[in-house]
Amino acid sequence: MVAMSNIVKVDKWDPDARVMQKAASILKGGGLVAFPTETVYGLGANGLSPDAVKKIFLAKGRPSDNPLILHLAKAGDASLFAEVDDRASRIMAAFWPGPLTVVLRARPNVPAEVTAGLPTVALRVPDHPVALALIGAAGRPIAAPSANRSGRPSPTDAEAVAADLGNKVDLVLDAGHVDIGLESTVIDLTGRKAVLLRPGGTAIERLDAFLKEPLELPDDDSKKRSPGTRHKHYSPTVPVYEWSMGKRLDDSIDPARSGFIGVSPPPAEFARVISFESEEGYARGIFAGFRQLEAEGLSIVAEWPEPPGIGLALRDRIRRASLS
Repeated sequence: MVAMSNIVKVDKWDPDARVMQKAASILKGGGLVAFPTETVYGLGANGLSPDAVKKIFLAKGRPSDNPLILHLAKAGDASLFAEVDDRASRIMAAFWPGPLTVVLRARPNVPAEVTAGLPTVALRVPDHPVALALIGAAGRPIAAPSANRSGRPSPTDAEAVAADLGNKVDLVLDAGHVDIGLESTVIDLTGRKAVLLRPGGTAIERLDAFLKEPLELPDDDSKKRSPGTRHKHYSPTVPVYEWSMGKRLDDSIDPARSGFIGVSPPPAEFARVISFESEEGYARGIFAGFRQLEAEGLSIVAEWPEPPGIGLALRDRIRRASLS
């Protein structure tokens, strides 16, 4: 576990400037800072320092061919690190700050460690006061994947960061539970048509309406440009099974040794039930629920949600977690 002295509580809406300066000094010195965003907690490093970025991969056990997202203070900074055309500018103006990551052609000043050697870079402006204060204090973009061991459920509070990363992180900024609970939506804007690389916190329907045409689905090559698209991901150490409302529970599942998580009434008498009133609540709590049921040694039966809105992103996370 991270020593309690390395976990600093901060007010989400009014983060202490002294704490932000301390965290920024760690980043400038090549260290790692875990910080909250509206989606999940991120593991941040100076996004312009190859050596600092390498520490992210070491701390997480993350494959070096998996690119990172550069977190920016404002949309106007995007052109410093990527080739930004009119379409990208309009999308940034409409959806930033927010849970949307755009993939663009990278400028030469972006380290290969951030892009995984690809000619593209993923960028976003987070919608969280602590994250924005940290980026502003650091005075540079922060490269940050989720602050967990690679492949694990993403952290939605500081305790989950500490449980996964221990003393591998220099400082954890604790602003409580995140608002959305799933990572950002990622779209590729390098081609004539926008391509969906990862569903997430921004609903696909909103993007389709803004673009006035549906997002294209990715091929295997374009998927490499996005973080979080590994075959198996977001996974606890216990089995995860999918269940759809109205379907019979698979005979291989023992409810007495399993936990149910979802919105609908459970299809059997489970040892533990974690229920939510909405799919937004389900998204906000699914990773914490995975970790809780894992800690109790229970297999997990996760309800398969309907696809509109956040449901598509929930499906993606459940499917990746359930792959064997």
